[in-house]
Amino acid sequence: MTSKPNIGGPAISARRRAPVKVSATSLVKVGSLPGAEGFPLVVEPNLEGLDPADWARNHKAWLDEKLLESGAILFRGFRVPDAFAFRDFVGALSSDLLDYVERAAPRSQVAPNVFTSTEFAADQIIPLHHEMSYSHNWPCRLWFYCDVPSPVGGATPLAPERLVTSRIPDDIKQRFLEKKVMYVRNYGEGVDLPWQDAFQTQDRAEVERYCRSCGMTYEWRDGDRLRTRAIRQVMATHPRTGESLWFNHAPIFHETNLAPEVREGLRAQFRPDEMPRNAFYGDGSPLEPEVLDRIRRVYDEATVRFPWQQGDMLMVDNFLAVHGRDPFEGERSILVSMAELYVSPDVVPA
Repeated sequence: MTSKPNIGGPAISARRRAPVKVSATSLVKVGSLPGAEGFPLVVEPNLEGLDPADWARNHKAWLDEKLLESGAILFRGFRVPDAFAFRDFVGALSSDLLDYVERAAPRSQVAPNVFTSTEFAADQIIPLHHEMSYSHNWPCRLWFYCDVPSPVGGATPLAPERLVTSRIPDDIKQRFLEKKVMYVRNYGEGVDLPWQDAFQTQDRAEVERYCRSCGMTYEWRDGDRLRTRAIRQVMATHPRTGESLWFNHAPIFHETNLAPEVREGLRAQFRPDEMPRNAFYGDGSPLEPEVLDRIRRVYDEATVRFPWQQGDMLMVDNFLAVHGRDPFEGERSILVSMAELYVSPDVVPA
């Protein structure tokens, strides 16, 4: 018996079912913290046992879009058990994970490209800042993971930089833009990081190469001490949106950021440019304390806080949001990962 040709196309039995598309929001619910509409965005799973890394990998484009809209996303309830699971989640969203060089604070590595948050004493405040905005390069994205929430305090306050930039007075912006900012750091004074920790090397020649490559001047001093000077940007342009945003460490590095008693003690020993760290206008003239206080008030007025829960993950666009740390009591462990290195176009190698 001769079979007839199938004129009408492939047999029904050979047809393939179209793949079922699952929207990002069918597996999660999206909301906000009480009193903080849209910043940070809060994402929680709708399904018990949803794999966070797998879900993130499949919805990366949607998450990228939401991060650009909000500036920060809090992932809550995903049951992330440890630093390595956190690393898997971060790796699902970015392959360009970073080490931490030109350090401004002590940290320890606990998993590949996963570090402890700044290891300052529990009673100290870390003011709002953009990660590494004192440098010639910085991460575009940050991730935080709550391993152990503090029983008292210990929040990671946030502020949306779009709002802050819009509220900084124009005359202050113009003055800074004309002069830029100079950061002076003295390593090995006994009250700050030694240069070996900051640059993650024991080799002076390696430090010198790094400084020259990023337009930073250096001066070796007696007692194995090092002084560096770097003139850096005041505002930065977001690489994807093109927005110009306030982006510097001037209020953080300036001596007025220190507790009054600490500042007076250091001033009794050091000139302004001999302090462990300090900030000036780019021409070396002093920054006005009242101007820095005005900038700090703008950040304070825009600040959002929330209590950490174990397993929380926070994704931050480092251009669009600033972060800090509140004092705390008891045990606290917040881990950090950084990704997508951005190099300032203003850098001129020495």
